[in-house]
Amino acid sequence: MEEKIYTIPVNEAFEETDGCPFCRLFRKLEDDELDLILGASMMEPDVRQKTNKLGFCGKHNRRMFGMKNRLGMGLMMESHLAAIRGQVETKASLFTRDAGAATVKSLESLDSSCYVCERVEEKISKMVETAVLLWEREKEFREKNAAQPYFCLPHYARYIKAAQIKMSKKVYGDFLKALNETEMRYFDKLSGDISWFCKKFDYRYDSEPWGDSKDAIERAIAFLNGCE
Repeated sequence: MEEKIYTIPVNEAFEETDGCPFCRLFRKLEDDELDLILGASMMEPDVRQKTNKLGFCGKHNRRMFGMKNRLGMGLMMESHLAAIRGQVETKASLFTRDAGAATVKSLESLDSSCYVCERVEEKISKMVETAVLLWEREKEFREKNAAQPYFCLPHYARYIKAAQIKMSKKVYGDFLKALNETEMRYFDKLSGDISWFCKKFDYRYDSEPWGDSKDAIERAIAFLNGCE
């Protein structure tokens, strides 16, 4: 598969072998979007229109606040609050059940939307599909997959689901077998580390070395939940 602009970040993420490659892609996409929204994109009218409508989830509001661009956040908050006030306000002549229901519907919609989440989701979906096509067409990419320690369970499911749609039936079985081998190997390794971690709290094992188990809980969380 000829290297194109959309294959480069996927190949780069799979060249590393520290955790889940799709989590690496997700974090990079998230960081890039946050940098843009508080930088070059902040004052673009079409972007401001979208951020006014969608807002940001609590996670991304807190991340942006931590980036120390207080003026940028203030400007976005100012226009966002002005945009949603009209949706939330109930006119004095319309204090009815229907008016209350409309307010609730508007707030529920706002609560489930986020400009950054939407942008990242659109891009990560394409990158998972790209990984499927690369696996199908390039031996070198298959080797990169085999070198991964694991795929977090949420991304493992997404990878398989994308392959079901995009990959030919001829190679799908080999793909699933290869992914399953990677995943089961890590299951066994992680389960052993968790078990040893628990045993280390028993005085009988006090003098035994921790091995790889000291960070087993953190690794289990990353494996089970991913970075999303």
